[in-house]
Amino acid sequence: MTETQHITIIGAGLAGCEAAWQAAKEGCQVRLFEMKPQRFSPAHESENLAELVCSNSLRGAGMNNAVGCLKEELRRCGALFIEAADATAVPAGGALAVDRADFSRYVTEKITAEPNIELIRAEVTSLPAEGPVILASGPLSSEALSAELAKLTGREQLYFYDAIAPIVEADSINYQIAWRASRYDKGGADYLNCPLSKEEYEAFVQALIDADKVPGRAFEKLIHFEGCMPIEEMAARGPQTLAFGPMKPVGLPDPRTGKWPHAVIQLRQDNRHASLFNLVGFQTRLTYPEQQRIFRTIPGLQNARFARLGSMHRNTFVNAPSCLSKTLQLKNAPHITLAGQISGVEGYVESAACGLLAGIFSAYRLRCESAPLPPAETALGALLSHLSEADAENFQPMNVNYGLFPPLQLERKMKRADRRLAMAERALNALPKWWQPIAERRAAERSQV
Repeated sequence: MTETQHITIIGAGLAGCEAAWQAAKEGCQVRLFEMKPQRFSPAHESENLAELVCSNSLRGAGMNNAVGCLKEELRRCGALFIEAADATAVPAGGALAVDRADFSRYVTEKITAEPNIELIRAEVTSLPAEGPVILASGPLSSEALSAELAKLTGREQLYFYDAIAPIVEADSINYQIAWRASRYDKGGADYLNCPLSKEEYEAFVQALIDADKVPGRAFEKLIHFEGCMPIEEMAARGPQTLAFGPMKPVGLPDPRTGKWPHAVIQLRQDNRHASLFNLVGFQTRLTYPEQQRIFRTIPGLQNARFARLGSMHRNTFVNAPSCLSKTLQLKNAPHITLAGQISGVEGYVESAACGLLAGIFSAYRLRCESAPLPPAETALGALLSHLSEADAENFQPMNVNYGLFPPLQLERKMKRADRRLAMAERALNALPKWWQPIAERRAAERSQV
């Protein structure tokens, strides 16, 4: 590399920051562009980088689900994302959740202190003609960048709506009704639980169905991602959909009766000081007045003060199997690599993982070397396989899950839980084959500086 060579990264969200961090650790010079505070998207408020907008949860921490395995892989690969999450974690039972403000502040301080990263607070309105370039502008990419990306991919952009759940001030909750517990007492008593009788539940569901909603814009196709479905959309699917979904009461006996209620609404701690709680699974596009009216009918939330009400925003992503190579490069413009949700992954952890891969791949490309791919048995490899091998005709964003992993070669039948743990063990055993040479090279380069 010459002194003038560098990697350009557009967008300093989870994926962009992780890509910048990994490329910098590879010894590359990075120019990281972030449009805030000059311009904010409809979902962002903070000037800090890596802002979390949908939830403060990074989902399950255990190896019984694939996101726990992915987080452990990121931890072993020195990901800034997981370092920040571990440093700013708040109680969340069996999940990993963070204080949003502390998390974003931690990442911002690390990025600005890294000598190989130049943070440029300016909006990029056109894609560079030369690379390497990493486009990590997120699910709310500007119209200008989206239009350029549409031209490069040769097809229309796909849209779906991501919904943000409301946040309640803790001291406005009625603790004579709501009680602390995790389902089946797993982890600590980290959730607040609001019980509903059959009559209360049925009235609540009907209110959601009848409520006024914020309409989607006429020029955008309304496609909801199943993992972030608005609560009112689920309610409309059937009278008991919520009772078997985000409001399921199993494993949560009401201490006043000793029995499971007909339904339960859970609230999860949203900041380190436990002064804010978000309604779990309550992403919504109800109008603000309707949210306040209906959510205050929930037992325990009659006097709730809302620190933030729910809202909807557009997500943009490409049809990855058609548009991207296995190293996340645009097939029609290989100097550009996509990272994060715009590439077709879904979720905070997956976006950061995609950024990690994009940063490493781009560093190798800058050195004119072939980038090594993580083994298919790993969670990182499983994500890449989904992006490159999924059915292009029906492609949708996907959270990491064990269904994306290669099947185990079993000599005997195993319980589902045991199979998952075996897949996680196989993944973590396979990871060093890919990561160890990268780590050793970095160490050798540092020793020469």
